[in-house]
Amino acid sequence: MSAPAEPASDVRQRLASAWRTVRQRVGGSLLCAVVGLSALFISEHHGGPALLYALLLGLSFHFLSQDARLRPGIDFCSRSVLRVGVALLGARIGFAQVQALGWHTALLVVAGVVLTIAAGLLLARGLSCRRDEGLVSGCAVGICGASAALAVASVLPPTRENERFTLLTVVGVTVLSTLAMLLYPLLVQAAGFSPQQAGVFFGATIHDVAQVVAAGMLLTQAGDTAAADSATIVKLMRVMLLLPVVLVVATWVRHGEAPDAIALDDDATPRADVPLVPTFLLGFVVLMLLNTAGLLKPPVVDAASTLSRALLVVAIAAAAVKTSLEDLRELGWRPVALLLGETVGLAVFAGLAIGIGIAR
Repeated sequence: MSAPAEPASDVRQRLASAWRTVRQRVGGSLLCAVVGLSALFISEHHGGPALLYALLLGLSFHFLSQDARLRPGIDFCSRSVLRVGVALLGARIGFAQVQALGWHTALLVVAGVVLTIAAGLLLARGLSCRRDEGLVSGCAVGICGASAALAVASVLPPTRENERFTLLTVVGVTVLSTLAMLLYPLLVQAAGFSPQQAGVFFGATIHDVAQVVAAGMLLTQAGDTAAADSATIVKLMRVMLLLPVVLVVATWVRHGEAPDAIALDDDATPRADVPLVPTFLLGFVVLMLLNTAGLLKPPVVDAASTLSRALLVVAIAAAAVKTSLEDLRELGWRPVALLLGETVGLAVFAGLAIGIGIAR
């Protein structure tokens, strides 16, 4: 027996409501898209991290964030567009990539992520920072840099404090990742690591994927791509842990045990309304399983990866537009010390583990 048809008046009302929502969001969304595309253009033609360009450009347009006609679209890009970008990361990951380097390396990666997040929470307490700051920074350093910071922040209560610290975390991990890309190849050569050991070290410690690949390529000689290949696979193993970590954080928030934060925005999401499994994580899982099953062809994976990068750039542009430099200055030196401590701790742990033969 078929369900009764919905009255035509209700359909018209739903369509009218949807059209009003689109109209409200289009202005701010176009602003963020232009800033994001500009950042990608600069990155592709002049080098450098697109996320950092998007952040700097977005900050210069902060004065537009108070415009009521633009604010809905900016908020949409900083939350919904961000989640779609994170979900698309699943298309580049498959279980076969994890099996390739063995359980020793997998153990190193998992231990590094867990210890870095724990260190972030402990350092936050020692530096008198909020627990959510230690959580966001620990996940960013331990998993995959800016993408992890944005993903974890997206399931935390959307407060101004969270937005400001997340933005600073993106800046910090981008700068530290670039410095690591230049410094770590010199360190592994001084330590006498083999190309594969060096690649494992890069993949287990450097924050962003692009810098991991670049560091591995610096040690590629005469067609020997062992460093770059192992670095990429280990890094993808870390990215794979983004799913369970964000799921744990979302569950924590749902049950009212989220890190301390005071909701300052009128549209802040109550903790009880946070779904047990966020939709974007389901998308992440589905794409990862499809890639593992070989159902995603290389052109599709490349397209998803490219689109994910573009959406994340637009999302960070939106977050930057919403943030003022004065807000960042008020955060002080403690978040910088927090990120630096986590980065050094992860590098020391991975270097010692590889040096004593836990990972090969």
